[in-house]
Amino acid sequence: MARIIAGTHKGRRLAAVPGEGTRPTSDRVKESLFSRLEGYNAIDDAVVVDLFAGSGALGFEALSRGAAALEAVDTAEQAYRTLVKNAEMFGDQATIHKGQALRYLRAHTGPPIELLFCDPPYSLGEDELHTILAEALPQLHEAATVVIERGSRSPEPSWPAGMEPFHHKTYGTTTIWLAEPV
Repeated sequence: MARIIAGTHKGRRLAAVPGEGTRPTSDRVKESLFSRLEGYNAIDDAVVVDLFAGSGALGFEALSRGAAALEAVDTAEQAYRTLVKNAEMFGDQATIHKGQALRYLRAHTGPPIELLFCDPPYSLGEDELHTILAEALPQLHEAATVVIERGSRSPEPSWPAGMEPFHHKTYGTTTIWLAEPV
C-alpha cells in the first residue's frame, strides 16, 4: 500500500489499485523526484494533472506538499474507483476523470497546467507518448514542469517541438524525465 511521504497528509496510506495492472512509483523514486520538484519551486500552489494516475500517488503527494488543485485521469475502472476513494481526504482540491489521457487533454478547458505527471504503462508506444505530449503542450503554463516516468529500457521520449528535457535520472528499472515548454 502506497503512502504519502511528506506534507500536510504525511504518513496517510493510499488505497492501491487491485490486480497487476498498475506499477506504483516507489517511495525512493517519489522522495527523490519531489525533492527535485520542490527545489524548482514547481509544487507550491500549482495546478497539477496526473495522467495514467493509477492510485494517484504522485498527484496526491503534490497536493500534500502544497499544490492548489489536482486533476487525475485513468481509463481503468478499478483505478478510477481507487482514485475516487483516495481523493476523499483532499475534498474539492482533487477532481477525478475516467477516460483516456488524449481525450482529457483535448477537452481540457481549465487553467493552464503547471505540473504534469505522465506515467503511462511501459508498453505505451513512443509515438503515442509523443502525441500525448504534443497535445499537452498548448495546455501548459509557460513555466510548467512535465514529469515522465518510463522503464529504464525505454528510449528517451520523442519531445514535441516546443518542449525540451532538462533532467533525467534512472532508479533501477525506472527512469524519470523532466521537461518544460520552451
